[in-house]
Amino acid sequence: MNKETKRFAIGSIIMAGIGYLAGILTAPKSGKETRKDVKDAAVKAKMRAEKELKKLHTELTKQLDRAKEFGKKLQKEHKDDLDKLVTAANNARIKAKQMLTNIHDGDAEEKDLKQAITDVSEAVDSLKTYLDTNQK
Repeated sequence: MNKETKRFAIGSIIMAGIGYLAGILTAPKSGKETRKDVKDAAVKAKMRAEKELKKLHTELTKQLDRAKEFGKKLQKEHKDDLDKLVTAANNARIKAKQMLTNIHDGDAEEKDLKQAITDVSEAVDSLKTYLDTNQK
């Protein structure tokens, strides 16, 4: 997933949430109904973010497997660069897995979730770019 697509997806989620919230707050409903709608919208947004994070986690795992195979063929000078990217990608994958656990436990904060999505997406992009460039 490239950076433009990631930014568009995150922006779409945020704008959809803002639009939904504005519609709810201006709708002629009781406070109880409005609070329920806001809660439901927050749950749906969290579910969409979780789905995105799972997708990125899967993509990162694929790129890490690809990097391991490629790393077996590298000379020492290039292996150090790949090792740095793999370490960063593994750290992002661990963070994503922890964030997914936090989501299921109800302990995930929106800012942490967005940061995890950004970190994993950047790790996928960096690793994929390196592998695509150097495997030719």
